[in-house]
Amino acid sequence: MITQEELKEQVSYNPATGVFTWLVANSSSARVGDAAGSLTTQGYVSVQIQGERYQAHRLAWLYMYGFFPENSLDHVNRTRDDNRIENLREVSNSCNIRNSKSHSNNTSGVRGVCWDKATQRWQADIKVNGKKIGLGRNTCFAEAVAHRLAGEQALEWEGCDSSTDAYKYIQGYRVDKTNRGGDVATSR
Repeated sequence: MITQEELKEQVSYNPATGVFTWLVANSSSARVGDAAGSLTTQGYVSVQIQGERYQAHRLAWLYMYGFFPENSLDHVNRTRDDNRIENLREVSNSCNIRNSKSHSNNTSGVRGVCWDKATQRWQADIKVNGKKIGLGRNTCFAEAVAHRLAGEQALEWEGCDSSTDAYKYIQGYRVDKTNRGGDVATSR
C-alpha cells in the first residue's frame, strides 16, 4: 500500500481540477508532466503506481489528508471521473449507493417516484433492506416527491438526503415557487 510521501514523489495533484500529473517518468508511455491515469470501463480514473493500480479518487484523498478513507468515497455530483477534492466525501457504502444515478427506465427524474397508470397518480416508495415500502399516491408530482423526501429523512440517511433526487427537486421547487409567486406543481 502506497503512503502519502511515496505518492507525492510520483505524482502531483491539483485539487481544483482533480487531475494527477507525473513527476517522474515511470514508463515509456508516462512522461514527466503528463496526466496520470486512464479511464476504466466503469468511468473511474485509475492510476498505476509502483506496479499497483489505484482509483484516482482514493489517491486524491490520500494526497490531501494523508490516509486512505476507511469507507466509500462518494462523487457528490455523480461524475465518476471528477476527482476534485470538493467533489469527494467519505460516506458509508449505503450512502454511496443512494447517491448513484437513477435507473435508465426512470421517467420521473426522481428515484422512488413513478406514475401509476392504474390509479392515475404519482406513487412514492422507498426500499429498506431490500423491501419496498409505499409512501403514498398523489395527483401532484411535487407532493409525491415530498413524501419520498420525508421517507428518506425519517430513515436518517446519514446526511445523504441532501444529495438525493427528491431533495434537489424540492429545493428547486421551493425556489421556483418563490420566484413565480405561486404554486407551480404539475400533475400528469
